[in-house]
Amino acid sequence: MPDNTITIVGNITRDPELKFLNSGQAAVRLSVAVNRRWQNRQTQEWEERVSYFEVTGYGPMAENAANSLSKGTRVVVTGRLEQRSWETENGDKRSIVEINADEIAPSLRFATAAVTKTPRPDSPYRDAERASTPRPNEPTTYAYDEEPF
Repeated sequence: MPDNTITIVGNITRDPELKFLNSGQAAVRLSVAVNRRWQNRQTQEWEERVSYFEVTGYGPMAENAANSLSKGTRVVVTGRLEQRSWETENGDKRSIVEINADEIAPSLRFATAAVTKTPRPDSPYRDAERASTPRPNEPTTYAYDEEPF
């Protein structure tokens, strides 16, 4: 388990964007707004701050998230923080810290959900010799010029 595990609960700010990498692997990107609200003890006024997080997910989880979630849905995301850098066509350097999701799920605090299992091929985790196979929702390595988004 990575040392930089993070869990956030918030609302999706735009419909999830699904892409397929050159390798054929699905990749989803979504943005989550997390609201923090507190009462100022001096003024007795309620204050609020919103943080926005970019989230990426891969494999079958990416397809399921894109097919199941939409703008406004309250979600629980668990994953790890990763920094990604790239250069624009104009030569400008850009960098972002995003959450590489291990799990993306609807929050059931204020909503209900109907769960439908998706069919999947035989699990690669059943025999010991295939135990080193990466899990389906973990990204495969891709060339630096093949940015998922």
